[in-house]
Amino acid sequence: MANIAAIPNHPTEWKIAQQRRRILNRAAITLLTIIVLCGYLMPLAYGFLNSLKSPEQSADIRAPILPSESAKYEYEGQSYDVYEIPTDAGIHQYALIDPGRRSSTMLDISNPDAGTFEWEGNWRNLTPVTSVSFHWENYPEAWDTIAFMRLLTNTLMYATITMIGTLIASSMVAYGFARFNFPLKNVLFLVLMSTIILPPAVTLVPTYAVFVKVLGWGGTWLPLIVPQMFGNAYNVFLLRQYFLTIPREMEEAAMVDGAGRIRTFVSVILPQAVPALTAVALFHFFFAWNDFFGPLIYLAGNRQANPITVGLTEFNGLYNTEPQLILAAAIISMILPLTIFFLAQRVFIQGIVITGVDK
Repeated sequence: MANIAAIPNHPTEWKIAQQRRRILNRAAITLLTIIVLCGYLMPLAYGFLNSLKSPEQSADIRAPILPSESAKYEYEGQSYDVYEIPTDAGIHQYALIDPGRRSSTMLDISNPDAGTFEWEGNWRNLTPVTSVSFHWENYPEAWDTIAFMRLLTNTLMYATITMIGTLIASSMVAYGFARFNFPLKNVLFLVLMSTIILPPAVTLVPTYAVFVKVLGWGGTWLPLIVPQMFGNAYNVFLLRQYFLTIPREMEEAAMVDGAGRIRTFVSVILPQAVPALTAVALFHFFFAWNDFFGPLIYLAGNRQANPITVGLTEFNGLYNTEPQLILAAAIISMILPLTIFFLAQRVFIQGIVITGVDK
């Protein structure tokens, strides 16, 4: 009887145990995600902190991670650095008046009336007293030094135009391979996919010769923009695979209502493919934003047309002794793509939810 009376409690205890297990699993997954995220963001945070340092601190290998300035003490009209010195009574802060090899002249800043005294030891091994100080002026200085507005305008124009062109071309080609039947369809698709494994170095020289020597497009954006208007094998494959998941009944219903192929493609297929289109747009935008080699060789001689990648490389060569300015310029160049990424992420998730509900 005791066992029978205890049976009803088992389901309740089992549910509580299951809930605790789920909570622990979620906490473990969340903790792991935070650790991985911190690992990815650590270089970015380190670069951001270094971009706010002074030139002196950037050149000091013993400088703390946080942007800081050495503490100064005014004595007899002059400014002296302050160091922490261990004594029998604890750690005291003394101003270094006259540094020497084996002994140095110090001043107790807590009792300056006592005057200076000789301290035995190597002052270079002492820890300087610092205070947190952010040099936000590095960002406007970097902005004005390399004409950031012109570089960002060129890069945004290149990324936006080619993104729109490759979206239109790739979606049309992908729709043709997904829904139309024509001779040698599979062979042509195989040829298109084979271009993915073709190394860019193989086609670099003939492509450059055609664009620059034959067509005379050297120093212009045409060699970079025109090829993107004909689609990309990666994008075509991604969109084709997504188009194949869209039920044909939706197209048939549109055709019954009198819609043609183009109207069906624009009004039925593309709205359903928002997640895939967003992914393709993101991939290509970031590719164009980070493209360095193409603009470097095709825009040679036209410095006014350089994108941000080439401009940052020139800035790095001219100001290699100013790492804080180089990092500030790099952080500025990342603001726009990061903003677009997070905004597009929200659209991407919404597109997945809406598409799943409609289907």
